[in-house]
Amino acid sequence: MPEKEKLRIDKYLWAIRLFKTRTLAAEACDTNKVKFNGTAVKPAKHVTIGDEYEIKTEAKRWRIKVTGLLHKRVKYEEAIKNYIDITPAEEIERLQFQAASFHTGKRQSKIGRPTKKERRDLDQFLD
Repeated sequence: MPEKEKLRIDKYLWAIRLFKTRTLAAEACDTNKVKFNGTAVKPAKHVTIGDEYEIKTEAKRWRIKVTGLLHKRVKYEEAIKNYIDITPAEEIERLQFQAASFHTGKRQSKIGRPTKKERRDLDQFLD
């Protein structure tokens, strides 16, 4: 096998933009968030075309099939050509349900504490 064809899983996950940094990709491998055939992999595992991986990121649980090897990080449009997202439909539905109930931190209108204007109006009404 030529030297150029060896590619570490942490570098590959970083190159296809599933993780923001290579360090985060390596940490995910170390904390058993990257699996190959149901077995956790080390960051130094070599990737080959046709492999299928389960990756758990902050956003979702990915299931990808490797279609090309990237040795350096490229723009998103190029990166998505090097893997196929085979995430099960139920995981995608779970994410959509979660997104619908996502709390932004902002107070919903007409719920909770009154605004300053509403307090002034209330004080004026009571006086």
